[in-house]
Parts: sequence; C-alpha cells; structure tokens
Amino acid sequence: MTIKQLQQSAFLRLSSFLGEGEARAVVRLLFEHVTGYNNVDINLNPHTEAAPHSVDAVNNALNQLLENKPIQYVLGETLFCHLPFIVTDAVLIPRPETEELTRWIIAENSQPNKLLDVCTGSGCIAVSLAKSKKKCDVYAVDISGEALKIAQKNAELNHVNVNFKQCDVLDANFIYSTDTKFDLIVSNPPYVREMEKQYMHKRVLDYEPHAALFVKDEQPLLFYHSILKFGQTHLADKGKLYFEINEHFGKEITDLYIKYGYSNISLKQDIHGKDRMVCGEK
Repeated sequence: MTIKQLQQSAFLRLSSFLGEGEARAVVRLLFEHVTGYNNVDINLNPHTEAAPHSVDAVNNALNQLLENKPIQYVLGETLFCHLPFIVTDAVLIPRPETEELTRWIIAENSQPNKLLDVCTGSGCIAVSLAKSKKKCDVYAVDISGEALKIAQKNAELNHVNVNFKQCDVLDANFIYSTDTKFDLIVSNPPYVREMEKQYMHKRVLDYEPHAALFVKDEQPLLFYHSILKFGQTHLADKGKLYFEINEHFGKEITDLYIKYGYSNISLKQDIHGKDRMVCGEK
C-alpha cells in the first residue's frame, strides 16, 4: 500500500464519522505525526510505499478516533501559542479561547517580575508566558498531581523554568505566605455547570477530566470567589488578575471584581463574540 492510498483510506473511514472538513484536518495531523509526511510531500510522492509500522499506527489511531477519542489525546500532543505541548487524559486539551487569553496577557504586560497561573492543568498558560516573558518568575498551581507531572514535562519540552506546586485552590491562601506578591495572577478554573453537560460533545465528556471542567450548578463562581480573595493579599499594588470565564457569567464576575475591591475591570469577548475573558487591577 502506498502512503497516498493509506491517506485516502483513512479519510474515507473518518469522513462519514466526523464530516469531510474535520476528517481532512484530523488526517493531516495524523499523517504528519505518524509518517512525517505532510500533504505536499504525499502529493509529490504518491507512490511511496507506506512502512508497515506506519500502517499499523494509522489503523490503531483510526480505531481510537472512531471511538470519539480526541486527536490530541491519540497523538499525545498539541500546539498552543505555536509551542508544542504534551497532553494526556490527566489534563484538558488547551482551547483556542485560552490562547486568546494568553495572547491578551502577553500584549498588555511588558515585563512582569512574578506571575502565578492558578489551575494550570497542562501548564499551557504558564509555559507560554514563561517563554514570552523570559525574565519573569513564573509560578503555577493545580490540585492534580498527575496534571502537574504533565505540566513539568511541558516546561522542560519548551526549555522554560516554572515553579509548580500542588495545592487546593479553594484553600484561602493556597500554599503561599501572605508576604508573597505577584504582578499578575491568571486562572482558567473549572467553570462549566453540571447542567451544561447535555450540550457538550461525547468526546469531551468521555475523555477529558471532569474535575478540571465542571462546577456544581448552585456554586458556578466558587473558584472565582476564592482566587479574587487570594488576590487581595497576594497581588502587588496595581497588579492584575485575569480569568477565563463561562460566557453566561460576564456581568456576575465583573460584579465580583468590584465586590472584592478591584478596579479598571475589562470584560472581553472571544473570537465567537462570547464573554470569555476578564481582567481587573488591585
């Protein structure tokens, strides 16, 4: 079997399941990862024989994809802010909205001295900020020890130093002493209500870690309360606190900023026009 035939076979298997557009994108990623050939390479060399191990790897990946496993977990990697990241089912797959938040922070802040990423997961925000703000001391926390192992690998993969610590974000002071001050705090905490599960794709519900996604319907802003309160004592003067948020709670979260004494509050929409990011200043 040639590599072109293998590619066509993979596309046919996936297109009826994912739709042609998504299948084409997934097959492109799969073949670049497994064979090292991109579409141009394959089209220029359509008669190249596919190595037996490549055929086995592609078929194994297809079987997983046909069970709704996300391509990022199948490959074990993804890109975020043009940087490579390892992903397993211990961490959420980084979203484009989170990349928008990260780019906003990079654009707005020239050179902070110390920043903290709360609920770091894969470390995508912390690592990307450490890569961009090379002189900044970057700290990151998460409740999941397994997630922190992946985050540490991602810091090493991207040749940056991030100080990772395991702690419960709902503990009022996390694990930092009251004299620890950050110029920036950022968090993409769990914010999807349990009631919203019915609108989510099976591949998210079956494979991504629920503890990193969901909050109880009756306490949708639980993490925002805790982190805003933490920022009152752990942000430096004029320090900024950034959040990714549930699109349904833009006003409620900006009101929380006011309640906890923050000023210069900005609510931003994502590329889809949904309330998704907030920043406030101490």
